[in-house]
Parts: sequence; structure tokens; C-alpha cells
Amino acid sequence: MSNPFTRWMQRLRGASAAAGERHEKPHVFVKELSPRSRRHLLRHFLALEEKDRLLRFGSKLSDEMVTRYVEGINFERDTVFGVYDRRLRLLGVGHLAFAPKESTRISGATIKPVVAEFGVSVTAAARGLGVGTRLFMRASMRCRNADVDTLYMHCLSSNKVMMHIAKKAGMEIHRDYGEADAYLKIKPANSATVFQEAVEEQVAMLDYIVKANFKALLKWGARVTGIGSDKKDRTPPPPGA
Repeated sequence: MSNPFTRWMQRLRGASAAAGERHEKPHVFVKELSPRSRRHLLRHFLALEEKDRLLRFGSKLSDEMVTRYVEGINFERDTVFGVYDRRLRLLGVGHLAFAPKESTRISGATIKPVVAEFGVSVTAAARGLGVGTRLFMRASMRCRNADVDTLYMHCLSSNKVMMHIAKKAGMEIHRDYGEADAYLKIKPANSATVFQEAVEEQVAMLDYIVKANFKALLKWGARVTGIGSDKKDRTPPPPGA
């Protein structure tokens, strides 16, 4: 039979292990973006590796075309979500575009007049943290609360990230000539889902404000002390770092 000290040490080791797991898998805060985020969006897409840009857009877009895409995002019609790191760089972006069902290849999947198409991109440094999955979950909740019952994804069959998200969500997947269409039927909204989305957005906004204030404090300290003002760390840390 173990003594109190042994039990205390066991609890301490368990708490340390749990803390280590939390450190490896930081909480991902998903924030809804606005037109003022275009600069952050452009920086995110231009920083994607060539293969990742191909998987995100389905073709090799030039920097000029990516810039046009960002400038053309209609924030009044669509919804764009982002996950920021502590330096206010986007680790992941989810674009939820709403369109008439007749304009998609799955028009027969719904009786609603509108369907939503989801596209996601995650920086290489943030892979494995659940960023893409959290963006998808937030997008599906928005669809639910917006009375859209079909969430659609179109991508290259070689896009393992999108295929993983689709399969994990239980989406029906159709493959044709190297491309894949997947759609998920969304349940109707209720008071709990509306409340949950509002709370998640408020928490994400608070997280963004804290990171913005911390970044401003670091800039002020660099100007005052002259330390670190010429250093640029281009490796994005985890979202909770």
C-alpha cells in the first residue's frame, strides 16, 4: 500500500504528463475575419509552399492571381475564418463561400436554395495541431446557424488534408478524374448551437486582443531598448504559444 508521499508524487507526475500533452496540442482559437484582415490573408497565402498553394486552389496560381483572389473576397456574402499565432500571423484559413445550389455539382443534394463551399489552408509549421479540423468545425456550425444544410468541398484527390477532414466528418466523397467532391448534410440549428458559436467567437476575439497587445508591447520594448528590433523569426509558433 502506497504512502501519502508516493500518491502525491504519482499525482504530480500525472499532472506533468497532462501539462505536456496540453503543450503539444495547444487550444486552437478560430476567429471570424473581416475586410481589414486582407493583408494578413495575403501574407498567409503567399507564404504557402508551391505544392500547398496547388492543393488549396486546385491550380498553380501566380502571386498576382492570389492577390486578386484575396482582393475579391466578398465578406458580406462569404465567411472567412482564421487561426492566429502569437505574432498575429495566420496559421490556417478557412473560406466558407455561399452560392446558389444550381451553381455547384451537387445541386441535387439539397432542397435549400443555397449551399456552402469550404476551402482550407494550413501552414506547414502548424500541421498536426488540429487547425484544419477546428476551422472545418467552425464553418459547419456557421452553416447550421445560417440554415444551410449542405456543406460542399471540391479539391484534388491528392489533397490528403482535405480528404482526411472530409472522411473524419463523415462526408460523402465522389472522385472523378483526379478531383474529388464531398458534401456533408448539416443538422438544423437550435439555441445551443447559436449560443456556442457566439461564445467561441468572443473567446477567439479575446485571444486576438491579448496577442495584439502583447505584440504591441514587444514592439514598444524593442524601440526603447533596441534589442530584437532587427530580428525576424519567420517560423510561426503554435497557436497557443
